[in-house]
Amino acid sequence: MTLGLINANPIVHAKKERIARTEDLHGDDAVDPLDIYDFVRDIRDPEHPYSLEQLSVLSEESITVDEKLGRILITFTPTIQHCSMATIIGLCLRVKLMNYFPSHFKVDIKVAPGSHANEESVNKQLNDKERVAAALENPNLRQLVDECIYSNEL
Repeated sequence: MTLGLINANPIVHAKKERIARTEDLHGDDAVDPLDIYDFVRDIRDPEHPYSLEQLSVLSEESITVDEKLGRILITFTPTIQHCSMATIIGLCLRVKLMNYFPSHFKVDIKVAPGSHANEESVNKQLNDKERVAAALENPNLRQLVDECIYSNEL
């Protein structure tokens, strides 16, 4: 954690029980919102030792899939309107999904409407391939993203 936390006392929610899924109900290439949620829910918040699920930054309902158009939309809600970590959270989501889901899907990551003071700017950064690539070239930023993504897997 860092000094001068932006949201020093976030509300922490209990983790939901994972649903055991023994068979693929949709075929090999189908993408299910619950599969996506289960894959990203444990990403750690960049500022706190809690997951995005525990901070209610992400929920099952915040993920939509349009198989016909080949689109995945993840909408997340920062814990406060002036969250300076919103772009990091979105970057973590994008990096974790990059190699997991079929490449023919376009992934859009956005902050929930009205949930961030700089909503338009954050959304533009998160969905611009060149900006994402440039951010990932920064070793300090990449290390932070990796720590958030893989902290629960160590």
